[in-house]
Amino acid sequence: MRKNKAIMIGAGLANMAAAVYLIQEGHWSGDQITFYSLDDHGSNDGAPTKSVTDEYWNKNHPLENQKGYVARGGRMLNYRTYVDLMDLLDRIPSATETNMTAAEDTRDFDAKHRTFDKARLLEGGKGIINGSHLGLNNQDRLHLTKLIAMPDSEEEKLDNVTIADYFSDDPHFFGTNFWFMWETTFAFRVQSSAQELRRYMHQMIYEFTQIEHLVGVNRTRYNQYESIMLPLVNYLRDQGCHIILNRLVTDWTFKNTPMQDEITVTGLTVKNTVTGVDEQVTVDDDTAVIFTNGSITDSATLGDFDTPALENMDYGAAASLWKKASEHFYNLGNPDKFFADRNASEWVSFTLTTKDHLLLNEITRITTQVPGNALNSFISTSPITALGHKDVNMSIVVHHQPHFTTQKPNETVIWGYFLYPRRRGEFIDKPYIKMTGKEMIQELIGQLSKVDPGPGNIRDKTDQIMASVINNIPVYMPYASALFNNRAKTDRPKVIPQHATNLAFTGEFVEQPYQMIFTEQSAVRSGEIAAYHFAGIPMSHLVKTPRYDKDLKTLAKAAKKMFD
Repeated sequence: MRKNKAIMIGAGLANMAAAVYLIQEGHWSGDQITFYSLDDHGSNDGAPTKSVTDEYWNKNHPLENQKGYVARGGRMLNYRTYVDLMDLLDRIPSATETNMTAAEDTRDFDAKHRTFDKARLLEGGKGIINGSHLGLNNQDRLHLTKLIAMPDSEEEKLDNVTIADYFSDDPHFFGTNFWFMWETTFAFRVQSSAQELRRYMHQMIYEFTQIEHLVGVNRTRYNQYESIMLPLVNYLRDQGCHIILNRLVTDWTFKNTPMQDEITVTGLTVKNTVTGVDEQVTVDDDTAVIFTNGSITDSATLGDFDTPALENMDYGAAASLWKKASEHFYNLGNPDKFFADRNASEWVSFTLTTKDHLLLNEITRITTQVPGNALNSFISTSPITALGHKDVNMSIVVHHQPHFTTQKPNETVIWGYFLYPRRRGEFIDKPYIKMTGKEMIQELIGQLSKVDPGPGNIRDKTDQIMASVINNIPVYMPYASALFNNRAKTDRPKVIPQHATNLAFTGEFVEQPYQMIFTEQSAVRSGEIAAYHFAGIPMSHLVKTPRYDKDLKTLAKAAKKMFD
């Protein structure tokens, strides 16, 4: 149903994309669009610690005492599949490079700093593992082939089936190099949805032939905020959009209809999180409401060098509002599938800032590659899973430096994460989730020392490395992998739900045909669909999604690779 104004609940990538398409394709004026949001970045953050506004952290850590940088997560790109994202970035100017669009900026940087990871897997006592040998046996190959060959029309057979369920008669799969690389590249867990794994296998099938080097990974010039979100913020403000921050939408008013099936928003309750005052916002017949109904960084908490990140038990701001809507109507999904199972969704990450390049140089020596080329995973030498297999302990991303525009020439920023935060460290005898920033660095040095034999081991430089640390910020994210949680297709609402007259859902918790979530691609696509719907633009005008799972050459290469 065509509208002429929009209220955006959330100012993350999906809703900002919707605003750009409304302006450029729908020919709306920017002042017809109003955002209500806690922040202007969603899950695409990255900033000096002094600019962080996390209430759980700042309550006990005065900002003037904080140094270094923090990013709760990181984003990798892939031009071949992220076609909607690149279309979006080509529509807005770069925030850091003159006379370039944000897409041209990214392509220019990436062409000069191509990814080729020579140390994708590292194992204690063995060093760099040859990841080109996927380690699959015939049973593994059979299961993967069935998954890839499953047509879209039969995808519902995987409703409420976990990856562990799907491979229940094939525990060998979870000890293969392929699983270690797939797990850490895309952040799947054994409890994750097999349905989502199938979508990744379809859309990223060509990664079979290059996953050990990550040559399909593209990266932005700087962190995700400065290279992706800031260009959007600048453009939308220049267009006259109203981006109202420190606002939390806490409740809905819906039109009361006899059958209770028409979904029409007539009002919103909006809390000013600075003053605590509620405001009632009327939604008239000419206004669309575009809602990002979940966030993987909701309820995240930060620690510091001497303090672990505390657990925040909140359900999640966006998910709480989604839950209220789903209680009104039968076809808006089931947020509990994603936000009531932390065992399947939680992570701990850290952002390490040093005042010199000693640690960076040590990682370069151990991995035999320069910064910016690698996503490195460290594998335990002993069984640590319920299946009795070794598994990944921790992963780090060594970005091209500088990763922030305000970084000093001598400073290094490294990001890492623990996919299973309640496992215990090998060098710090406590769960990762309980570690301080200092202890996480000590665990990292210990993990690196396992693959650094002979004289000059990195552990010999521990004191110098620790002395170089400006800060290390642990981040607990209870919902980081929630979008992969086991579910059925009906557990996520469609972008435009049936019977909705003025409400659309966007982001990583909506159901879109074929799209794989946890990508900048799916977020942008959802915003694009919402914008086209309310601007009256035919869906045939959407950016065309490539189908590599239909390409015979790609499938043949993948089949050959499975036997390496």
